[in-house]
Amino acid sequence: MPVLESVDFAYRADRPVLRGFSLALPETGTVCLLGPSGCGKTTVLRVLAGLETVQAGTVSGLAGRRVSMVFQENRLLPWETARQNASTRDDAGTGAAWLQALGLGDSLDRRPGELSGGMARRVAIARALAAPSDLLLLDEPFAGLDEPTWQDAARRIAAVGAHRLTVLVTHVPDHAAALGAAIVRLDGPPLRVVS
Repeated sequence: MPVLESVDFAYRADRPVLRGFSLALPETGTVCLLGPSGCGKTTVLRVLAGLETVQAGTVSGLAGRRVSMVFQENRLLPWETARQNASTRDDAGTGAAWLQALGLGDSLDRRPGELSGGMARRVAIARALAAPSDLLLLDEPFAGLDEPTWQDAARRIAAVGAHRLTVLVTHVPDHAAALGAAIVRLDGPPLRVVS
């Protein structure tokens, strides 16, 4: 079980983002982190992804877990096609299948500069879903998508969510509800356990 215990983290010493933060996550299922801007939601995701190292406290239960992530920015490679961006090094077919499932079957060979913002967002989602992972991290994944499009994407994410741990950051309660997520409020008590 992934656990953050009494974690401190700051990008600058005089501005702590997390102080004495604890969170115990389930092995599988979907958890949504809610709270005001600047409370550390994205930082928690970055710690879970191994992109940040905490200055105090412990992070456990993540060794050996494969992680995929949808960042707030799409982070697509501009010289690669949608198919290439969504594919893993060893499996181009899975990325293409996710692109088709997300309504981008006609855009497999288009580059990011030829895609709308919503289309590029779906490529980023497809990339995360195509990667073989035990931990799926979603940072505002539906930003820029219209309601029917994000609802369809949410249904597809929820369908695979039972087999891995998914952690969602969003400001939209409907997004959490669509994924059937347990809610964790980061502006509440310091110890949070999700079962």
